[in-house]
Amino acid sequence: VQLQASGGGLVQAGGSLRLSCAASGRTFSSHNMGWFRRTLGKEREFVAAISWSTGSAYYADSMKGRFTISRDNAKNTVYLQMNSLKPEDTAVYYCAAGPDIYGGLPTSLLGYAYWGQGTQVTVSS
Repeated sequence: VQLQASGGGLVQAGGSLRLSCAASGRTFSSHNMGWFRRTLGKEREFVAAISWSTGSAYYADSMKGRFTISRDNAKNTVYLQMNSLKPEDTAVYYCAAGPDIYGGLPTSLLGYAYWGQGTQVTVSS
């Protein structure tokens, strides 16, 4: 199983970026997909998640209204559209996949079995 995250970069505050996570190696139709991020010295934190089968999504409070998670079944790819970026959004962003067995979208690291390598997002002020 491989999750390949891409799309990170340097952007000014108020700008936008779209992250992609290409999944391969198995069928993810019965999985949840999530995005997490880690800033220097902090634990990895939940950003957003989506059910691959239903498309239902959930966001961390600080991302609501600014970030949008989506998936393209044909391309086996999950996206994170990030708008109105702030310097505090600077982090390494990771995509993850986990089995849809929890009756909802998990926000904990423990809900995800597969992880991508991370992509750096830097927001300058």
